[in-house]
Amino acid sequence: VQLQASGGGLVQTGGSLRLSCVASGRAFSGYAVGWFRQALGKEREFVAAISWSGVSTYYAESVKGRFSISRDNAKNTVFLQMNILKPEDTAVYYCAATLRGTRSTASEYDYWGQGTLVTVSS
Repeated sequence: VQLQASGGGLVQTGGSLRLSCVASGRAFSGYAVGWFRQALGKEREFVAAISWSGVSTYYAESVKGRFSISRDNAKNTVFLQMNILKPEDTAVYYCAATLRGTRSTASEYDYWGQGTLVTVSS
């Protein structure tokens, strides 16, 4: 599975962005997908995950109520809608895929996209 993340950019505090993660290669519908982020000088952290069916979702406490993950398996695409953005959301955002279900640990994901930069100005 190859993953391509996009949609990052510069936004003001309180603004919104929608990230996309497009998969290519082998069948994508069996994979759960997670979003992670890594701020400068910090470790990569879990943001959200969605099961392959889209029924189960899981969020980090820091984004719960502000971010929403969804997927369109017909288009091999997973979305991360980010609302009420804060400066502390500034990071490179990565999507990743796994057959292990909705996991919050990066090591449980087998395929990774290249990352897209989100910058939230104060």
